[in-house]
Amino acid sequence: MTTQTFTRGDPASDVLHYDRQPLSAIFSPKAVAIIGATDKPGSVGRAILWNLISSPFGGTVYPVNPKHPSILGVKSYPTLAAIGEPVDLAVIVTPAASVPSVVAECVDGGVKGAIIISAGFKEAGPVGAALERQVYEQARRGHLRVIGPNCLGVMRPTTGLNATFASAIARPGTVGFISQSGALCTAVLDWSFRQNVGFSAFISIGAMLDVGWGDLIDYLGDDPKTQSIVIYMESIGDARAFLSAAREVALNKPIIVIKAGRTQAAARAAASHTGALAGSDEVLDAAFRRCGVLRVNTISDLFYMAEVLAKQPRPRGPRLTMVTNAGGPGVLATDTLMTTGGEMAELSAKTIESLDQFLPPHWSHGNPIDILGDADPARYAKAVEAAVKDPNSDGLLVILTPQAMTDPTQTAELLKPYAKLNKPILASWMGGSEVEPGEAILNRANIPTFGYPDTAARMFDYMWRYTDNLRGLYETPVWLDTEGRAPDRAQAGQIIAQARSEGRSLLSEFESKRLLAAYSIPTTETRLAASADEAAAAARSIGYPVVLKLHSETISHKTDVGGVQLNLGDEDAVRRGYAAIASAVQEKAGADHFLGVTVQPMIQEAGYELIVGSSLDPQLGPVLLFGWGGQLVEVFKDHALALPPLNTTLARRMMEQTRIYTALKGVRGRPPVDLAALEQLLVQFSQLVVEQPWIKEIDINPLLAQPGPFGRLMAGPNGLVALDARVVLHGAEMSEESLPRPSIRPYPIQYVTPWTTKNGLPVTIRPIRPEDEPLVVKFHETLSEQSVYMRYFHVMRLSQRIAHERLTRICFIDYDREMALVVEHADPQSGERRILAVGRLSKLHGRPEAEWAILVSDPYQGHGLGSELLKRLIQIGRDEKLRRLTADILSDNLAMQRVSRRLGFRLRRQLGDSSVMAELAL
Repeated sequence: MTTQTFTRGDPASDVLHYDRQPLSAIFSPKAVAIIGATDKPGSVGRAILWNLISSPFGGTVYPVNPKHPSILGVKSYPTLAAIGEPVDLAVIVTPAASVPSVVAECVDGGVKGAIIISAGFKEAGPVGAALERQVYEQARRGHLRVIGPNCLGVMRPTTGLNATFASAIARPGTVGFISQSGALCTAVLDWSFRQNVGFSAFISIGAMLDVGWGDLIDYLGDDPKTQSIVIYMESIGDARAFLSAAREVALNKPIIVIKAGRTQAAARAAASHTGALAGSDEVLDAAFRRCGVLRVNTISDLFYMAEVLAKQPRPRGPRLTMVTNAGGPGVLATDTLMTTGGEMAELSAKTIESLDQFLPPHWSHGNPIDILGDADPARYAKAVEAAVKDPNSDGLLVILTPQAMTDPTQTAELLKPYAKLNKPILASWMGGSEVEPGEAILNRANIPTFGYPDTAARMFDYMWRYTDNLRGLYETPVWLDTEGRAPDRAQAGQIIAQARSEGRSLLSEFESKRLLAAYSIPTTETRLAASADEAAAAARSIGYPVVLKLHSETISHKTDVGGVQLNLGDEDAVRRGYAAIASAVQEKAGADHFLGVTVQPMIQEAGYELIVGSSLDPQLGPVLLFGWGGQLVEVFKDHALALPPLNTTLARRMMEQTRIYTALKGVRGRPPVDLAALEQLLVQFSQLVVEQPWIKEIDINPLLAQPGPFGRLMAGPNGLVALDARVVLHGAEMSEESLPRPSIRPYPIQYVTPWTTKNGLPVTIRPIRPEDEPLVVKFHETLSEQSVYMRYFHVMRLSQRIAHERLTRICFIDYDREMALVVEHADPQSGERRILAVGRLSKLHGRPEAEWAILVSDPYQGHGLGSELLKRLIQIGRDEKLRRLTADILSDNLAMQRVSRRLGFRLRRQLGDSSVMAELAL
């Protein structure tokens, strides 16, 4: 029981139909109306009209202005309706106050795309913001997609479309450029002419009223003329849409961003250490890492990287080998590489022996390979030949300075054969006109050249970071066995609800630890004591020595008010400690803040104090923090940020960004901590954060991590225990609907349910996870050639179907874009898990539609799995507010056709086609 999905438009269909790519009306229009066109010299309306008529794009241009019968020799129309022909794109340059009515006219006229050049909206204050809302409401009425307002416009140099007021159209090329700043667009345009950079699209996005980063990344990702996407960003806007689109596209096309506003004027006020540490710009870095986007610091680097990634393969590691005829440039490049995170490759003995055979005796005998100032082209070529063969090297930088014996042009000719290796090669031909012919030869051979070697070294490091980031995103994580450790979501919800019912936004330490325990995060045994007698009794039960801590529902930082007494060895010490805390709190905060103490064991084993926390970013929602903890956490500032949810791979990557991670792996004879257990704890913590949206901020500080072998910790066998915890909730002013949501959609637990097949086999139907990759491999081993053919419409070898690069697309899904359900059975004796069937629902870009597909293991076909999966996919489509589901089913696949028809799908066979289209309007 299999289907292949494929959507095609059919105007005669009686179900809803939407354009395949909603933005095609903007980027590939056949008819363009300029509303507000004029012949007034120096006006925006005149400039846009002139650009459209002077750069043929294969479409018709209609000026709209009630005061002129013609403009620049082109017939003008008093209104859009007066044109009398279909219009795809409206370019609006009228005053802001008139734009809502103009947009309404566009919707009434069936226009599908608009570019609003006009300014005077939300940037102008409350009145402008109200106008912007009116524009949005009108546009939504007719599914009109809008770029702007307050933008330069859009160019499509590959087709000649120039719907901007820039002075010239960009050169055609393969770079898609998107900018939030219109002024920067014109500066980049001027720069591109000098640098001979070409564009597949040149887009000024403006205020992003409607079309945002995600829409444009999706469009350029599908565009065959775009090889890379470069972005100038001022704000991220709809973070979830950006991350979702970028994650899907970045694997095939580089996305390179320069983000304005790296410096932070002041730390954001927060009640937790995490909030104080998690700076907004750091959070954006974490977001870019999570979706495979490369961030650079300068405009030149933006386009350098677009060129380099288009011309050369990505390095497999950080190790660079340099070949140079001068020591100084090699040293400068080395300094840059090492300070930006790269590594100098260590030459193998075989490489050194090879170089010794033809280089002068005084060559450097190391990396950089200094072949001396009298190096001729033949010496360069031999040195490069030896260097590229070194297995310790991941890339090569060739540096040339013009000296008496140097021939820049012939040297470039001899380097051409190395342009298509499996590792990148970069060049720095230093000098002026003397080296220009050589640079031209290298560039034509797809070897990027740079005027200075430190720039080239920085580009190599960017390349490696980009590679490493993508590799981390799609590395198969470890399956976590949650048997016996499933979250107690009911208990967690009850703790939070109780505090909110009492009007509190701060959980006590006792409540905070109970919340952690609900997600299987180990905590120290903690008992409440409202008197000295109760404290003494709790201490006797726990065993000495103990710690007393203030129990309060209003004070966040206990040490600030003398609320901690450590290492109390007997009952008298406990009683004195209780009195000391009560007295200190009364003096520093007031008696009303003292509710007693908690009694906890004194953990005396040596270990590392860590911090694990989460706070809110205004643009990206919950953000996770991991690092060196304890009382000096804000002094050392050794931490890393990540977006939830995590898997084990992402958790490890987060830890690797910190300095404390080196110690956690074991240092100076100390054994390592249980890193696998720490990864698992971070995964569980991220699950807590995304599943409990009422949490505003949460800290575990310190989380004690004891190096193994593990001694007598008071909780858990892995050497990890939360010694203190703090949780801040959203206030009463927040409604459940207004709570911040994670910028990456978490695992949809609502679709995890048990089910029983027709023959009584108990299974679980649940969304797929990245950890399922090994199970999907075994699943494909159970499929016959016929099942494979029915699903994919052609035969695929098993080795093709189970390649990691392919399975990343199948298992590492974005639940905002698609939903894949697996039917899983666990053997009751061995516990071995197997996937019996997979159903997938894939949304189409920019439209309320999705395609579906189902594939069932051969031994389990006919057991009702396909029908049950399709029922659930239909329900998910309704939950996601989709309007239409489609699938393409082979004509021979009668079983799937019967299931589809029974569940309400309309089947249509097209003449001469070997398949039928199944359609369902939801």
